[in-house]
Amino acid sequence: MKRILFVLTAILMMTAGALSAQEKSASITATGSATFDFGDIKESAGPASHVFTVMNNGELPLVISRVVASCGCTTPEWTKEPIAPGKTGQIKVTYNPAGRPGKFVKTISVYSNGKADGGNYVLTIRGNVIQNS
Repeated sequence: MKRILFVLTAILMMTAGALSAQEKSASITATGSATFDFGDIKESAGPASHVFTVMNNGELPLVISRVVASCGCTTPEWTKEPIAPGKTGQIKVTYNPAGRPGKFVKTISVYSNGKADGGNYVLTIRGNVIQNS
């Protein structure tokens, strides 16, 4: 009887430990806004860039595995090293306005091990390209 009680207690303790370990995770949020408005961009000025700062609000290191832009006109670069809890990393987004006059809205999907509200973490850039005259 004591042996069964000991085994059940051991199983209960291991299950509780596994559950508490599962609750720990990384979490990704932008330190400012997740949307950036370039305003008016002259096509002749060439590519325009913005750096988003993301923070790990979780308890485990945040690893950004890939960042995908919705269009080939937008190029992302990001922090490749794990981001420690409470620390920040950067995602630089460059938009090429060549041959694209008018308003634009582009999304950048950030894939990581971090929890984000609504699943994938999405950044957005927008603006208006003024055509060369």
